[in-house]
Amino acid sequence: MIGDVLATSIICNNLKMLYPDSRVDYLVYPFTRPVVENNPNIDNLILFKDEFRKSKKALLKFLVAIRKTRYDIVIDAYGKLESNIVVGVSGAKKKIGFYKSYTQFVYDETVREKSRPETDAGLAIENRLLLLKSLSGGQKLDNRPRIFLSDKEIANGKNILESHNIDFSRKCYMIGVLGSGGNKTYPFPFMARILDEIVSQTNATLLFNYMPIQEAQAREIFNMCGPKTQENIKFHIVPGSIREFLSLTYHCDALIGNEGGAVNMAKALMKPTFTIFSTWIKKEAWNAFDDGLHNVSVHLKDFRPDLYGSKSAKQMKDRAMELYGQFSPDLILPELHAYLDAN
Repeated sequence: MIGDVLATSIICNNLKMLYPDSRVDYLVYPFTRPVVENNPNIDNLILFKDEFRKSKKALLKFLVAIRKTRYDIVIDAYGKLESNIVVGVSGAKKKIGFYKSYTQFVYDETVREKSRPETDAGLAIENRLLLLKSLSGGQKLDNRPRIFLSDKEIANGKNILESHNIDFSRKCYMIGVLGSGGNKTYPFPFMARILDEIVSQTNATLLFNYMPIQEAQAREIFNMCGPKTQENIKFHIVPGSIREFLSLTYHCDALIGNEGGAVNMAKALMKPTFTIFSTWIKKEAWNAFDDGLHNVSVHLKDFRPDLYGSKSAKQMKDRAMELYGQFSPDLILPELHAYLDAN
């Protein structure tokens, strides 16, 4: 997913720092490409296309090309069957990946993932940096994912906002109004109330971020908002691509909404974020750089640990929607009000 690919790009960034004269290739799914475009630390983006899953001949041709490249080091931060196969046939001198019961037969070096974060970067990033431990020679590594926009893209984002007469004297927030699925989306009536509170406190302009197939759902939330909030939501400004979303977010004061790829992208643009976690997502893995001021996240388990008992959030996935019913705006609003005062 987009958040995973962005988080893993720190490996590329640090490899370039450790080996300035090296060639760094990054293998990703095509739909995630926009978040790592223009990264000066990546020499080649290699795309794992859908046809490789559908055609054994196409997959074999791809694997042969990988082997012919004669990589010195291959690092697998994905750890799924597809990446295992690529690593296994790569012929690399050194193959590094996460420890699983079978991976010792695939990799030369395996790393056991931590279960608790030790820094504000969060588990997702800390565990990826562990893959570089044997290569770093004790050097301090950069733990911050970054997105690189061109001057043209930045200007284009501003032009879009100006063409819609956005008042830059007021706050402008990008709203992650929907998650990637139902069990990762804050209930619509609750989200509408959150948006009403934002507008009531700040009179901010709100931009909605959602996928084209989610337009009807985004419209439902819009219709649940109060008249003043609806007036402040610029529903007709819809990013046409991930890069366009990035160019618009660059000019926003913060991103507020459901946890997901959009939040990770905003952080990589160094934008403040207020994140509402799904009731089953492991917060400590993805609440990177929370500081209680510019980056704040809320999870039902923070307020109602009694609902989880000894179970982790992920173990409660089957009850995600039931738990959402307990995650009322009244729990979130005190932290949101403080956040809006600061951002």
